[in-house]
Amino acid sequence: MLAVNGNPTGMALTHDGSLLVVAAGQRIAFVDPRKLIAGETRGTISYLDEPTAGRLGRVYANVTPDDEFAVIADENAQTISVVNLAKARASGFKPSSIVGKIPTGTLPIALTMSADGALMYATSQWAPSSLAWPIECKSEGRNASDTTPVNPQGAIHIIDMARARTDPAHSVIGSVPAGCSAVRLVLSPTGDRAYVTARNSNALLVFDVSKLRSDPTHALIGRVPVGTAPVGVAVVDGGRKVIVTNSNRFAGSSSDHQALTVIDAAKITQGAAAVIGSIPAGAFPREMRVTPDGRTLVLTNFGSRSIELVDLTRLPLEPSKP
Repeated sequence: MLAVNGNPTGMALTHDGSLLVVAAGQRIAFVDPRKLIAGETRGTISYLDEPTAGRLGRVYANVTPDDEFAVIADENAQTISVVNLAKARASGFKPSSIVGKIPTGTLPIALTMSADGALMYATSQWAPSSLAWPIECKSEGRNASDTTPVNPQGAIHIIDMARARTDPAHSVIGSVPAGCSAVRLVLSPTGDRAYVTARNSNALLVFDVSKLRSDPTHALIGRVPVGTAPVGVAVVDGGRKVIVTNSNRFAGSSSDHQALTVIDAAKITQGAAAVIGSIPAGAFPREMRVTPDGRTLVLTNFGSRSIELVDLTRLPLEPSKP
């Protein structure tokens, strides 16, 4: 076990396995996994701090396919930090290795790369005021019973990663409405679809990736109602099924049991008819990963502080409720 000074949340491992990048509140932590595995402590972890950057709330991280840059979602700053990893290593992880900041809407989360690394699809829970989108989403949390619209929809921000390496401030090449409180985003195995959880819409939204830039008005191709406050999303079974975590994060307790919604990807244009069942989970099911062999789903139940393993070869499906 390695203690991380900060508030570690999202992380990403470089593809060569040499560096683990951790979003940790105000900090970015860099861990040498090889030393960690070998049981070494000296030089295993380093930190990048920005003392004058204000409140950042770093929550998510990703690495470009060539391992040259890291991107960190600065949730409280409405930005994504772009870090030159070679410069970071050479400088001892100084702030000067941050190339700049990609502007987003409020509370950016997802940082999903296209397979070739040319584009990144980031979400923000509501769009920046500069886009002047209509106010149509109610408040979450304590005032959830008040349905008065207070925020615009969340957004998918399409980011040119070649430009982000040198001029992050001007790398956003498009933004598309993605429901109320858009949080996680994953791509289909072929990269032709983007699946987005809209937490405050209680829905999974599905987009035609090719139209996000060319025809954003018609990019949305499916909207599937799921459970309360969906967060995590994973594509399984070779792209034939999509699984969503229903978190109930604003009303649940550690003793609650939520569920995962299982969706037939071939039926996403049919709305609720695409739901084929559910899988029992703990409290606030949050993050999911599929093992490399595609056979097991690893789920974190944030509220009940547990990890759940689901055998994808024989899904323990419960019938969907009418």
